[in-house]
Amino acid sequence: MKRKLIILGGGESGVGAALLGKQKGYEVFLTDQGTLKPTYRSTLTAAGIEFEEGQTSMDRVSAADEVVKSPGIPETNATVIALRQLGIPMISEIELAYRFIGDSRVLAITGTNGKSTTTTLLWHICQKAGLDAALVGNIGRSFAWQVAEAPKPFYVVEVSSFQLDDIVTFRPHVAILTNITEDHLDRYAYRMENYVRSKFRITLNQTASDVFIYNLDDEVIQQALSSISIKATERPITMKRELPHGAFIKDGDLYVRTSQDYMIMSVFDFALKGKHNQYNTMAACVAAATIDIRKEKIREAVMDFQGVEHRLEPVATVGGVLFINDSKATNVNSVWYALESMTRPTILILGGVDKGNDYELIRELVQEKVKAIVCLGTDNDKIHQAFGEVVPSVVDTHSAEEAVQTAFRLAQKGDAVLLSPACASFDLFNDYEDRGKQFKQAVRNL
Repeated sequence: MKRKLIILGGGESGVGAALLGKQKGYEVFLTDQGTLKPTYRSTLTAAGIEFEEGQTSMDRVSAADEVVKSPGIPETNATVIALRQLGIPMISEIELAYRFIGDSRVLAITGTNGKSTTTTLLWHICQKAGLDAALVGNIGRSFAWQVAEAPKPFYVVEVSSFQLDDIVTFRPHVAILTNITEDHLDRYAYRMENYVRSKFRITLNQTASDVFIYNLDDEVIQQALSSISIKATERPITMKRELPHGAFIKDGDLYVRTSQDYMIMSVFDFALKGKHNQYNTMAACVAAATIDIRKEKIREAVMDFQGVEHRLEPVATVGGVLFINDSKATNVNSVWYALESMTRPTILILGGVDKGNDYELIRELVQEKVKAIVCLGTDNDKIHQAFGEVVPSVVDTHSAEEAVQTAFRLAQKGDAVLLSPACASFDLFNDYEDRGKQFKQAVRNL
């Protein structure tokens, strides 16, 4: 008899899991309490996969042999609580995908900030080196979807803490932990240690033959390492001292040391600017060197990398004012990194759905670099309270178009307008990508 696989959630990862499950001989049923996107609905129909939307049929769901839970569904969800009580095994989509990759190698990246940039840069290096690699996970395609439709010898996977929460055997050959700062604490009972433990699950199943790359300068990671046992071969990155293995930056040069080989490159040749991007570049270079990519190829890729959409993405210069799209900055730390890299007087577009933000972290940088704040959200009281006395002007707007026009009015030639919201986007937009695209279109309309 076929094993029954139930998929909770019909987004990119849920549909990918359903397609892979069906291909591997499971009896698959997908349920989503919301409404499916038309493309996902037609994909499931074409594959002959049963699904429902706008409800959850508990009689069918509770008959599952195994459940794949989409990362956006919290543990407080009534269906999840019921399934946990029934003792039905629940896994994430990356766990399902991992079971069917055969001899392929997995390079996985997690962290609060820098995940997408590091993942995309590492994939770009793989491309330069001629490796047949897929960009999957939180960015690009769903991991399971890729495995089902176009398996590859290498998978470069961006992994969120929510995906790591439900792994069992998932074991990356190379794992990167970029940094850990407060984020998503609403999903972790507002306890930082729960969130930290979740991030470290990326190395949970690794062995000595695998590699774990992490930021040695990150205080939260440093502290956690004293109590978490790492079985993988450690390759730290730092800007504070020389290391025998891993990577460090000294006097403007990047040194990468893995096994017998080493590489030196000037940070001034990096396509990505800003201190935070030096950490991202270090991590990607160590990972690439670990899988024996030639240093010439690594150097070439680092020099011509174009960056990630919605992450410090220059949009256009209008009337001498530079517009930058950093819509992916959904927490305060991301905004700190963005402001730290700004060299022009800045009009900052901030706001959205607050996730328990502590704006004190960026107060000093705002005071130093920001001449006006344009709020883009339905509830901006917290931003007014935090910065009302710090910057001369804090203005409310309720659409990307209005925010861009207001910022342009407040700006002078030589200034920058930076969309770096520090918040989720769901009050006015579908997601951060929708917010970024609307911002870019509004800039083009000026």
